[in-house]
Amino acid sequence: MRIGVLKEIKDKENRVGMIPEGVERLVQAGHCVLVEHGAGLGSGFSDQQYRQAGAEMVSATEAWASELVVKVKEPMPAEYRYLSNQMVFTFFHLSGVDESLTRELLARQTAAIAYETLEDEQGGLPILAPMSAVAGNMATLMGSYYLASFNKGRGVQLASVLGHGSGQVLVIGDGVVGRHAAKVAAAMGATVYVAGLNEQKFKAMRQEMVGELRFLQSTPDNIREYAREVDVVIGAVLVRGAKAPKVLTEDMVKTMQPGAVVVDVSIDQGGCVETSRPTTHSDPVFVVHDVVHYCVTNMPGAYPRTSTIALARATIEYVEKIAGKAFHELLADKHFARAINTYRGNITHEKVARDLGMQDRYKALF
Repeated sequence: MRIGVLKEIKDKENRVGMIPEGVERLVQAGHCVLVEHGAGLGSGFSDQQYRQAGAEMVSATEAWASELVVKVKEPMPAEYRYLSNQMVFTFFHLSGVDESLTRELLARQTAAIAYETLEDEQGGLPILAPMSAVAGNMATLMGSYYLASFNKGRGVQLASVLGHGSGQVLVIGDGVVGRHAAKVAAAMGATVYVAGLNEQKFKAMRQEMVGELRFLQSTPDNIREYAREVDVVIGAVLVRGAKAPKVLTEDMVKTMQPGAVVVDVSIDQGGCVETSRPTTHSDPVFVVHDVVHYCVTNMPGAYPRTSTIALARATIEYVEKIAGKAFHELLADKHFARAINTYRGNITHEKVARDLGMQDRYKALF
């Protein structure tokens, strides 16, 4: 199979969908891997390393003209013209982005295979998980940075100062993002409140952490009460394949401390904060009701070396699976089939169709 690997064009996105190690595995299996010139440079992988692994270095047009295209982020408008009756394996987040991408995928009969809805046999999200971990770690760091007074923040440091904790953080969500965000905040010395739905899950989380962590049931009343007191709110809510619910409303944001910071990690799926809107690494924040909002849609792209290696090692076995089987065989695997969001001009993920108001284009795969 011809497999194309693209250089990302999203703002400050320096990750790449495949590393030389993965190219070598695919070439040894008899596949042809076409890598766009410069695709890996932002992550520290040279064209020469890809050549040595057996890749052919080509233009974007040539890489896109492949049966399977492997990316990191969703195709941007400038890339729509390349879409065709092919398979594209990447993060799509169709429920959280403008429906124009979905309409292009349908019109061009593209099979959109989404990292974020691919499940393993245990029901986990093996490709989303490593990027969620990076984003969770980063969320606390960004919250701390934008608390600085020169960033219009409160001037509170998340830290331990001569044995005295400083700063308070509310993490809404207890999945991979929430767990990593809470762990970093607690280790820094802040008091951390984790709003979740399962206290037993929190107790297991608590065993692997040090510092001040407290659980609260994720209810509107609790979130409202704690949001008004803390310095940072981290939104880490995930509903698989669907838009995130607005758990921090605009009325709640209005009650927060002036200069407090919101980091909405759920922004890829539309955001879990009512006042959020997508931002970029070039222009990452805005202020609403005196609260600083950080809502970058590709947070792990800030650490491309770490993120690329983690992502590529998670995806390679699935790339091998896609390249080595007929598509009807892939459909027979219900765990893998959940990753297929569009196919043959239909939306094949029910939540995506519902969130986009395109139920008339929905067709179940099984």
